[in-house]
Amino acid sequence: MKTPMQELIDKINNEEFDHLDDCKMFIQEYMLEKEREVMCEFAWEYERECRINLNRSIEDCWDKFNTEEK
Repeated sequence: MKTPMQELIDKINNEEFDHLDDCKMFIQEYMLEKEREVMCEFAWEYERECRINLNRSIEDCWDKFNTEEK
């Protein structure tokens, strides 16, 4: 699973936006909602992980969350 920021970078690199306004519109209409979804999913996963293993840092949980296939 890519983070919204990784997905945005791929989109910008792989597609030509005619104008900066097109890029802004894509961010506003799609990426902000995707960012919200990913962060909520991570929060649930982090809360669950903390209950299982109290020694995990938020960075460890993020790395695990960000590299697992969804």
